[in-house]
Amino acid sequence: MALYMIGLGLFDEKDITLRGLEAVKRCEIVFLEDYTSKLSVNVENLEKLYGKKILLASREIVEKHAGDILDKAKEKDVAFLVVGDVFSATTHVDFYLRAKEKDIPVHIIYNTSIVSAVGLVGLELYKFGKTTSMPYFEKGFRPRTPYEVIGQNQKAGMHTLILLDIKKDLEKYMTVNEGLHQFLDIEADLKQDIVTKDTFVIGCARLGSDAPEIRYGKVSELLAHDFGKPLHCIIVPGKLHFMEEEMLKLWS
Repeated sequence: MALYMIGLGLFDEKDITLRGLEAVKRCEIVFLEDYTSKLSVNVENLEKLYGKKILLASREIVEKHAGDILDKAKEKDVAFLVVGDVFSATTHVDFYLRAKEKDIPVHIIYNTSIVSAVGLVGLELYKFGKTTSMPYFEKGFRPRTPYEVIGQNQKAGMHTLILLDIKKDLEKYMTVNEGLHQFLDIEADLKQDIVTKDTFVIGCARLGSDAPEIRYGKVSELLAHDFGKPLHCIIVPGKLHFMEEEMLKLWS
């Protein structure tokens, strides 16, 4: 008996690998982690292709009641499906460690994540610095960390990938426009010229799908663009190689 942690890729039910699909079909119980990301299709599509009933695992289940899932893997083969790649969120590392503590055999089946899918924009992946995330601002909660991370990466000439907030329970997904407005709010407070209306950035939507949206330009220009359906992310380029500059012209 074992736990299979399986990446699903970024777009739809067909992005699962052959190895992953074979593992799902072998498993008696199948969970889908349902809070760190989003596929473009509903669960029924997955169930039809995989031939399995899928149980949704909320944040509370995975983070507070992981033992309920892991105990089942002591008696049966259990699949734990993750949108993107298995280790694209730190919560999955914690889940893996808990399984190891219980001496449960764990099999990892990898897939595409946003970290590799951003290669489409044309920036060299090994020149990305620290990845950061932009959460929704709330009363008394306006974190400056994403702004500061961009500044640190810029000093090193590195690109910055900014992942935008997801509130799955509310069906609320931050857009490029919302993220940029929040960066401008931080800029207004700190005045360090890290993200201004004249800063060149890349807005991305639905990377990994068959209809991605990518735009490169000044913040002021991207604020006027509708990027459409989720998921969105933002990239702030660092020092550009001439080949990167040529690629970015495609998205201007």
